[in-house]
Amino acid sequence: MVDEAIEVQPNWQGEESAIYGISKIDFDRLRKEFERSPKKNTTVQNLRQAVEQRLQRLLLQNPLRTDFQQHYEQIVSEYNREKDRVTIEKTFESLFKLVQELDDEEHRAVREGLDEESLAIFDLLRKPDLNAAEIKRIKTVAVQLLGLLKSRIRDIDHWRDRESTRDALRVLIRDYLWDESTGLSVASFDEEEVDIRAADVFRHIYRAYPKLPSPFYSSTVA
Repeated sequence: MVDEAIEVQPNWQGEESAIYGISKIDFDRLRKEFERSPKKNTTVQNLRQAVEQRLQRLLLQNPLRTDFQQHYEQIVSEYNREKDRVTIEKTFESLFKLVQELDDEEHRAVREGLDEESLAIFDLLRKPDLNAAEIKRIKTVAVQLLGLLKSRIRDIDHWRDRESTRDALRVLIRDYLWDESTGLSVASFDEEEVDIRAADVFRHIYRAYPKLPSPFYSSTVA
C-alpha cells in the first residue's frame, strides 16, 4: 500500500530501507488505504521518514524554520510514549497536518515575491511590527545583499578557509546593512539590532554557501 502511494527512491546511503519522496505522495489515496490497513504503524514510520527528509531540507535552506522541527519532535515524542491504535492514528493525522504546514511554508517565498535564497535573508533581517513600506525595503535589501555576497564568493576559491576572507565578508555585511542608502532603516533598527542581524546573515552565508551554487538550494536557482 505504501509503495503504491509513495514514489520510492534509491537510498544513497546504501541502507535497506527505502527513501520516500514526500512531494510524490498521493495523500488522498494514502489516507484511504491507511484507514483499512492492518499495518498502520508501518505506514506511520514511512510517513515519518518522508517528513524528516523534507524537514531537513527546509531547515538547511532557512535556519528560522525551527518551529517546524519542534512541532515534529513533539509529534514523535507523543507517538513514542504509547504506540497503541489510537496513538498511531493520531500520529498519522498529526503528520498529515504537518505536511500541509510544510507545503504552505514552501510556497511562502512565492507569496512574498522572493526565491528561497532571498527569503532566508529576508527572514533573518525582519522583525515584528514593521509597516508595509519597511517590509518592502527589507525585501529589496535581502535580494541585493545576497546578490552582492554571491558575487564576492564566486570570485574566491574556498572562501571559508581564510580568516581574512571571512572577516572581509563580515565587515561587508555589517557595513551594507548599516548604510542608510543600501541597508536597514535607521528609523527602524538601532545599531545593536543591525549588528545582531549582520552576524546572523554571516552565519547563514557561511553555512549555506561553501561554494556556488549552494548545495542547499536547487541548482536551477540563480
